[in-house]
Amino acid sequence: MDLNLKGTRVIVTAGAAGIGLEIARAFANEGAQVEVCDVDTMAIAELPNQLNGVRATVCDVIDRTAITAFIQTAAERMGGLDVLVNNAGIAGPTARVEDVNPEDWDRCIGVCLTGQFNCARIAVPYLRKSDNPSIVNLSSVAGRMGFAMRTPYAAAKWAVIGFTKSLSIELGGDGVRVNAILPGIVAGDRQRRVMEAKAQQMGKSFAEIEAEAFSYASIKDYVTAEQLADQILFLASPRGRTISGQAVSVCGDVKMLA
Repeated sequence: MDLNLKGTRVIVTAGAAGIGLEIARAFANEGAQVEVCDVDTMAIAELPNQLNGVRATVCDVIDRTAITAFIQTAAERMGGLDVLVNNAGIAGPTARVEDVNPEDWDRCIGVCLTGQFNCARIAVPYLRKSDNPSIVNLSSVAGRMGFAMRTPYAAAKWAVIGFTKSLSIELGGDGVRVNAILPGIVAGDRQRRVMEAKAQQMGKSFAEIEAEAFSYASIKDYVTAEQLADQILFLASPRGRTISGQAVSVCGDVKMLA
């Protein structure tokens, strides 16, 4: 299927590794122009070996001065902006609420939620000039159900959905689509670290925590970063031109978070 994304001008935050890297790769494979930022300097240095032609900048989404400069420079270099993928996020602490370090709370909310605001407010004036403008915000299944011992993360991801829906209404008159992706249990190092931390807190084995997590899903398998990228590409393509304000789950039908 040709998604008509050739030449599309795309920014992906946290795009040098993990889910972000696969999103950037998928757009690049469709012939899009792609600029990414990331805080991981090693991943940034390695990116030219991973994705030829994708430009990368070291930048933290919670640094308003730096992210403003990055988005403005990237958009001007590409001749505009069609797609913003707000992918940057962190897992945050795994602990009972009384044991959560307030600084860890602030950091999690800052990266997962405020970082999306920091990017959107700078990107929107460029997107308004696009013929096919789209914002895709990364939320989580934790953004539609409770998640014990992960309150900072869940709070941020619920807020991302509210941010997404509000922006979709605000920007609809300009033709800018805004959607959220809600990944389930995603394969990768970050998910493993989260499960390991939960296992340690609960005095259980990793295998027990993993089995419990899958017991609440209809499809008992990990979601891949490639699957998430495929969904994002469709939403950002002209084929997704009437899809906006949606919280799209890619989760294997998770019914509860353990």
